[in-house]
Amino acid sequence: MNKAKPTSPFRLASLLRLQKDPKLALQLFKNPNPNPNNTEAQPLKPFRYNLLHYDLIITKLGRAKMFDEVQQILHQLKHDTRVVPEEIIFCNVISFYGRARLLEHALQVFDEMSSFNVQRTVKSFNTLLNAMLTCGKLDRMTDLFQIMEKYVSPDACSYNILMHGCVVSRRLEDAWKVFDEMLKRRLQPTLVTFGTLIYGLCLELRVDEALKLKEDMMRVYNVKPDAQVFASLIKGLCAVGELSLALGFKEEMVRNKIEMDAGIYSTLINALFKAGRKNEVPGILKEMKERGCKPNSVTYNALISGFCKEKDFEAAFTILDEMGHKGCKANPISYNVILGGLCKDGKCNEAKDLFEDMPRQGCNPDVVSYRILFDGLCDGMQFGEAALILDEMIFKGFVPRSARIHSFVGQLCEIGNVEVLWSVLSTLIKGNVLILIHGEL
Repeated sequence: MNKAKPTSPFRLASLLRLQKDPKLALQLFKNPNPNPNNTEAQPLKPFRYNLLHYDLIITKLGRAKMFDEVQQILHQLKHDTRVVPEEIIFCNVISFYGRARLLEHALQVFDEMSSFNVQRTVKSFNTLLNAMLTCGKLDRMTDLFQIMEKYVSPDACSYNILMHGCVVSRRLEDAWKVFDEMLKRRLQPTLVTFGTLIYGLCLELRVDEALKLKEDMMRVYNVKPDAQVFASLIKGLCAVGELSLALGFKEEMVRNKIEMDAGIYSTLINALFKAGRKNEVPGILKEMKERGCKPNSVTYNALISGFCKEKDFEAAFTILDEMGHKGCKANPISYNVILGGLCKDGKCNEAKDLFEDMPRQGCNPDVVSYRILFDGLCDGMQFGEAALILDEMIFKGFVPRSARIHSFVGQLCEIGNVEVLWSVLSTLIKGNVLILIHGEL
């Protein structure tokens, strides 16, 4: 009888790569050479793991958020005298904890690196900074940055992460201070640096400053803008009504062969409808097709929103149907835009029909759907229907806006509709929805 060959280190690495199930991968890692049920079989020697094995299993477990198991593997690594750990292993673990919003665990791993005889370089500090950014802890990022300078020299990536934290916290002036400090340290700003600042300026609608910075990044620093920079500028220009300039940047992207995504086209479609230039929208859609850019749900929702604002509900429904034919499933936003348009135009019956059709189309109404229809029925004085929707809404676990409930009850009191009033109060009590009616009842 032929003996089964023991698994080699190379073979184990291949098997770990191929195994998609993290639990099975862990079993394989722990027991690469299971002993057969044979009492005469000689026990195998302890398996000689290498750093790649630890890297592969930690990555699989981290992505699956199996953090207890990650800690077990780290404990084994710590006591495996034949393997010398490297910084990248710990950077990966810190990143996984950051994405899971488990910052304290990330800090603990960072602090324990020295016990593995692993030196912390700027890379591990940057990884921890990024974990703090993901968790929205700007103050702790600033504290770490100050501590960091005692051990390593921050690089451009360090400053970019801190700058990004300032921007997403809407502290743009602090981001500029970080940029100035970066220049004082004679660090070359990167594309990420300028992309972050331009995004922040456009977010604050300081588009003129963003345009100047775009020119400076090319002229002074010889850094060419990418699609992300153009996307920020186009969105900012559309927000302040500078549609012609936004379209000009689109043409610049075409000339420079910079690929545009559906998000940029969707922004322009929204702006064209807003500016009353819907006749130019077909040209945008044609260009998307020619450039191989497939419309996504955001694009279709922009079209639906535009047509609803024009009260062209037939065109909006056509787009809704087209989404299904093109393999882009309509989401609650798609339906809610039409529901809102119909209710605003006083077409509550049509809105109710669409609402009832949503589950049949594979899209269940969300809390916004219920609120739109309930508000529309109340505005349309269809109080009996509104009461039914309110009952269904609360049964599904959704909560109506308190101001609208207050108004609804007030309307019922004003017209003396006692039957519907008591039905509504019963629904509110049954659903534990507390309201304040200012002593009217």
